[in-house]
Amino acid sequence: MNRLHERAAKRRGRWKGMSLVVLIAGSVIALSACSSEPSAMAGEKAVDAGKVRITTTIGMIADIAREIGGEHVEVTSLMKSGVDPHLYKASQGDISKLDKADIIFYNGLHLEGKMTEILEQMGGKKPTVAVSDPIDRKELRSGDDAGTQYDPHIWFNVKNWMTASEKVRDELIKFDSAHERDYRGKSDAYLAKLKELDSYTRSEIASIPEGARVLVTAHDAFGYFGDAYGIKVMGLQGMSTASEYGSKDVTDLRDFLVANKIKAVFIESSVPQKAIDAVIEGAKQKGHEVKIGGTLYSDAMGEEGTNEGTYIGMVRHNVDTIVKALK
Repeated sequence: MNRLHERAAKRRGRWKGMSLVVLIAGSVIALSACSSEPSAMAGEKAVDAGKVRITTTIGMIADIAREIGGEHVEVTSLMKSGVDPHLYKASQGDISKLDKADIIFYNGLHLEGKMTEILEQMGGKKPTVAVSDPIDRKELRSGDDAGTQYDPHIWFNVKNWMTASEKVRDELIKFDSAHERDYRGKSDAYLAKLKELDSYTRSEIASIPEGARVLVTAHDAFGYFGDAYGIKVMGLQGMSTASEYGSKDVTDLRDFLVANKIKAVFIESSVPQKAIDAVIEGAKQKGHEVKIGGTLYSDAMGEEGTNEGTYIGMVRHNVDTIVKALK
């Protein structure tokens, strides 16, 4: 019997053992609590019986879980549109969502820096899975000279995200084997879409004149994108927005733009624009006009319910925005 069915059986056993008096008393207490604290349940959505409760850190992982889990899962993402995961601090409400989850999925590689300890603690209680784990460490970009830290922005190489999707599928099957066939079918369909996205990204970036293939952003989130699709990437800040940038960083990037006659730079939806503005102003003082080529989604997707609020829609938006500005 899989874990989902065991959980349901245990719940039925507990209810059979309760007396009618206890049931009535519990109902009175519950009604009293609802009338005195109406906001306690505000914003909470009931989970259908039998569904696997999944909590993820970032929206991109939540999107995988919904695509593969379908009607068998209830997915909650802690970090919404525009939220920077590098600086995110878990609230008490987030701890509650993690506690209630059957499975927790997170990125790993220290993307969720301030939440790492909490996630490690949760790992002792329930399946708590880093979707980056199956990726060969030789395929990861190094974040330091010692090679002990890695760039966490793995989703910008679509093939990495295919590996992450397979990890989510396998963990769902392990937890809820009764629906293995559905999970495999939905996974196959989603992986086919990702394969098409990878091909689209490759061909579109290749359409930019080679000398113009330079992507300048606020922080170094697009390294995997650059390596996979043949475009030079430069960020004002390091791989984490927790790292500080200084006047030398601004000056160096300004000088690069001027020397290479780069016409456009890009802002990010989850990173303040002021850093890039300083670079643009510095280039202007040197007599070189640089425009903002558009807003890219880096560490967070777009608003829920929009095309950019899905992983595939986010990547396509980024590709189209880059190509339009640089081509």
